[in-house]
Amino acid sequence: MSLFGTTSGFGTGGTSMFGSTTTDNHNPMKDIEVTSSPDDSIGCLSFSPPTLPGNFLIAGSWANDVRCWEVQDSGQTIPKAQQMHTGPVLDVCWSDDGSKVFTASCDKTAKMWDLNSNQAIQIAQHDAPVKTIHWIKAPNYSCVMTGSWDKTLKFWDTRSSNPMMVLQLPERCYCADVIYPMAVVATAERGLIVYQLENQPSEFRRIESPLKHQHRCVAIFKDKQNKPTGFALGSIEGRVAIHYINPPNPAKDNFTFKCHRSNGTNTSAPQDIYAVNGIAFHPVHGTLATVGSDGRFSFWDKDARTKLKTSEQLDQPIAACCFNHNGNIFAYASSYDWSKGHEFYNPQKKNYIFLRNAAEELKPRNKK
Repeated sequence: MSLFGTTSGFGTGGTSMFGSTTTDNHNPMKDIEVTSSPDDSIGCLSFSPPTLPGNFLIAGSWANDVRCWEVQDSGQTIPKAQQMHTGPVLDVCWSDDGSKVFTASCDKTAKMWDLNSNQAIQIAQHDAPVKTIHWIKAPNYSCVMTGSWDKTLKFWDTRSSNPMMVLQLPERCYCADVIYPMAVVATAERGLIVYQLENQPSEFRRIESPLKHQHRCVAIFKDKQNKPTGFALGSIEGRVAIHYINPPNPAKDNFTFKCHRSNGTNTSAPQDIYAVNGIAFHPVHGTLATVGSDGRFSFWDKDARTKLKTSEQLDQPIAACCFNHNGNIFAYASSYDWSKGHEFYNPQKKNYIFLRNAAEELKPRNKK
């Protein structure tokens, strides 16, 4: 049976593959649970690129480990391998050919994990935790970009212990994204910088933040010609900004919307407002998913400016999300994100990664 083919009715029936005898709400959407999930909070998820046959999922956690699973079309998940850092793993990414995984850690290093030999070697060094890592594949160079709390952005060719280039950031790097030839980096104190990557990386433009609160996540989106044309930026104040780099009409085309808030937006009762922990764009439809500290995921159509779906509430925050290369699978990680401080941490609570069929639910609204 194919759960992640396009024709399945996966996730629509009332029965889950795992039975529904328990009344807890750790999986209210009855999605598939990835086996052997990490033993501490999951900070990042990434699916293998289209160059690899099949689907492989990588997750990094606060237990200092990086794990790899094979996700079969049946929905079965098979743990394949894992590697360790000496501090929490904050970000992961793949090389374009799918042979390597790059990992960024609080131990101030980044590593390159060769999946064929199952060997990991250090390829980067910072003076503070490494918060972001991205593979850049340009016609004339390939490198790894790391962003750190040491207020630098560094570029590494993986064969040298010295960076190819170091760019100073105005503040600590909080989140970043890359779709060649564009990179965007969001920092502490609401800094926002766009880089162009052709020939060699250079600063393209500093942007005044469209958001009034701390930056939490960012994702680049593409236009109909498959070129990067803007980004979505999420903050800790339950809000996402859609920002085009060169829009015809900036005042009209750029906008923000509220999300991951409780009690509706129109009530007089005080609102609970949660952080947006992750944003991912659907690789086929260009619609987007957001996940938040409220324990929900939502799907949005930015062009129609409408919400397509919101999940039931999980019993803990959703810390990260991603789509697989063809957009059939939406992965999301349920973990405590420390958004309510240490007194809400419960070490007995397990961490989960869930997989959902995303082929239908992220189709855009029909244009009027």
